[in-house]
Amino acid sequence: MHRCLVDVGTYDLPNYLGLDGFRFGWVAAWIDEGGDHGFDYSPGLTRLLAMPHARAMIDMPIGLNPSGYRVCDLRARELVGPAVFLGARRDLWTFPDMAAANRHYWEREGKGRGVSAQLWNIRDKIRDVDEIMTPALQAIIGEAHPELIFWNLAGRVRLPKKTSAQGREQRIALLAQRGFTRLETWLTQRHGTGIGRDDLIDACACAVAARNSTQRVGGEEVDPRGLRMEINY
Repeated sequence: MHRCLVDVGTYDLPNYLGLDGFRFGWVAAWIDEGGDHGFDYSPGLTRLLAMPHARAMIDMPIGLNPSGYRVCDLRARELVGPAVFLGARRDLWTFPDMAAANRHYWEREGKGRGVSAQLWNIRDKIRDVDEIMTPALQAIIGEAHPELIFWNLAGRVRLPKKTSAQGREQRIALLAQRGFTRLETWLTQRHGTGIGRDDLIDACACAVAARNSTQRVGGEEVDPRGLRMEINY
């Protein structure tokens, strides 16, 4: 059952959204140009995206081919490593299990060209985004990757893993420098919601990218529905 954890304000200034999936739905962090910020969550994307915003970034693939790895994922992985999952395809959610999906991809694309467990586990979230996304909507809702964002914010160096205490503290500090000064308090308020610690941190990173990002990897590829395959940071 939804309840708002932080007042979502009046949106007198342009508002920027960052979204990430979690076990029971989606979490959204927002920040405006005056530094006001908050977060909210919902089982579905629609209500969160209905919040007024000038731009939004979501940590989920946008633009999917029926086969092959996306160029933007391969380029992002070169920069930040295996935190970028490979293998997002539009038919991913049609298979009964990951083994069946991998058999299909291996037969058609070659051994090793399948999907990871991490990507398989977010296939329904990928479908949620794909169902609402259009080329027109992509003008204000873009794909981002938190690790690429943190890499950029840290001066283009890889941080320690986000599961480590040092890595987590560095990410929280980078976000505080960009206006998310209440994040540590929020991390205590999330208990009982199902929102993971990293989900909330990553949503804040996506909000920073929504406000500040001017860079991307990819963008040259367009999927069969006209969606650009690019990752903003």
